[in-house]
Amino acid sequence: MPRVRIVTDSAATVDPAIANKLDVAILPLTVRVGDEEYEDASGLSHEELLLRMASGGARPQVIGPTADQFTRVYSRLTRQTDEIISLHSSASLSPAHRSASTAAAEFMGRCDINVVDSETVSLGLGLLVAEAARLAQDSVPLGDILREIRGMMRRIYIVLTTDTLDYLEYSSLISPAQAILGTMLDIKPFLAIEDGQIIPMEKVRGRERAIDKLAEFAGEFAQIEQIAILQSTPYPTSETKLLRDRLSLIAPDREFPILLYGPVLASHIGPDGMGLVVYEGPE
Repeated sequence: MPRVRIVTDSAATVDPAIANKLDVAILPLTVRVGDEEYEDASGLSHEELLLRMASGGARPQVIGPTADQFTRVYSRLTRQTDEIISLHSSASLSPAHRSASTAAAEFMGRCDINVVDSETVSLGLGLLVAEAARLAQDSVPLGDILREIRGMMRRIYIVLTTDTLDYLEYSSLISPAQAILGTMLDIKPFLAIEDGQIIPMEKVRGRERAIDKLAEFAGEFAQIEQIAILQSTPYPTSETKLLRDRLSLIAPDREFPILLYGPVLASHIGPDGMGLVVYEGPE
């Protein structure tokens, strides 16, 4: 069993078989939709959540995991180790990091729990978690694991676009006037996650031009280790095909897997977003 144990939350896109093999503890996010609360993925799948949002305008709110949930997990792990890396979705987008920090304070002096804000979500977080767990399996010291994942964080990029501007307005990313005007004029925001925050970068006219911007962003990299398409359906759409065609011109021998985005991103960009996760890879 590795000396350093890895904890994360379900905003991480990581293959369950790999997480199980690498002994990663994953706490499910708690999501509130209207008057209902459920655990991410088990109570309501990402596809079901996005469909409910699209059909009824439900606005999800990520409210957990709680500090008590983290305390229970840390208590269990301290019977096996005194070194834990708790690696979580962006603290600006999700409460997981805050809850983990609150719980970790209770173990000060008994266990070295390092709570890390990944400043990313989805595959970005999943890449960090998997690498940290692999290093832990190889008995790499805690400090070296932290240095490695912090180096990786600088090379993970997420860019997004969306049709439903009222979610951006609700998150105070655009003004009410911008939301109304953007909807009237078919203006799409081009967004990036920087330092853990969703930042509006520029505006383009029409969905096709927004897809072009996503592909242009990928074309800026001399080397891409991994790339995936984020969208609201698990199957390719006409827009997915358009984006893949554009990306194939940049990287003709590469595949572009589709990933459903989860409640953390859905609560900020709505049910009809599309984006890219790019891991630039080692220098």
